Amino acid sequence: MTATDPALTALAQGWCALSALHGRIEAHIERALQAQHDLSVREYSLLDVLSRQHAGEGGHLQMKQVADAVVLSQSATTRLVSRLEDRGLLERYLCPTDRRGIYTNVTEAGLRLLEEARPTNDAALREALDEAAKSPELAPLVRVVESLNVPA
Repeated sequence: MTATDPALTALAQGWCALSALHGRIEAHIERALQAQHDLSVREYSLLDVLSRQHAGEGGHLQMKQVADAVVLSQSATTRLVSRLEDRGLLERYLCPTDRRGIYTNVTEAGLRLLEEARPTNDAALREALDEAAKSPELAPLVRVVESLNVPA
């Protein structure tokens, strides 16, 4: 295969369309969350991921797992956790069985903010998808996103 191979060109065009859809959605949600809740998309995602932890077996996420879930490096995730901790939205504590492990939980204030922001996030997502569906090159991707049934 060469760089001018039609299959590679189609693959690159598909990737560009997916990247464009992601960028549009993220930018639209970012504007809405910032304007109404003073939250970034990453902050919202982190609160959402951490709010799903539970006390049962495997219920608390290690920082690597959190970083993977919010698609950030571990160092960027740690900085993000620190910012939200400074705002009183998260708290860290030592793992009771392994003093080297540090867990992060969403505070009551963080849970309230997350619940207030969830409808904004969902509405902004819907708006962004509806707008993208008007574009012939993005419409098939929008249909795929809408058809996914992925567990949280």
